[in-house]
Amino acid sequence: MKELDRMDRTILSALQEDGTLSAAQLGEKVGLSATPCWKRVKAMEEAGLIEKRVAIVNRERAGLPVTVFVSLRTNRHDEAWLRKFAASVSSMPEVMEFHRMSGDVDYLLKVVAADIAGYDRFYKRLIQTAQLAGVSSAFSMEEIKSTTALPL
Repeated sequence: MKELDRMDRTILSALQEDGTLSAAQLGEKVGLSATPCWKRVKAMEEAGLIEKRVAIVNRERAGLPVTVFVSLRTNRHDEAWLRKFAASVSSMPEVMEFHRMSGDVDYLLKVVAADIAGYDRFYKRLIQTAQLAGVSSAFSMEEIKSTTALPL
């Protein structure tokens, strides 16, 4: 894909704010007619820059108010172990984010749950997936900022 120009960035910023905009609405918002705007969006989708469009669900209203950051340490670092572990953890619906880290922590998970008991059920499933050297859970007391919009 070509380098993003100012119009592409403007289009992406508008879509990050409201992914439901039609080509005509988006074009009006960014100062293009519908067809050229649609062509730019299509090109960005085909290039993989726009991966998908989704609805952002309010997790508290959906009954999942608890957010936990789970730090994992392991003594296993081989490719086969990682493939199996990653597939297992990735299949758990409570896991919102899953990162391989540098430093003292090997993996970091962002997990949501309905309550502490729900997290405990998740934790018991998690520790059965693989041999782990350590698991540490930090409960979020308050979400101060959360965004999906990249700073374009």
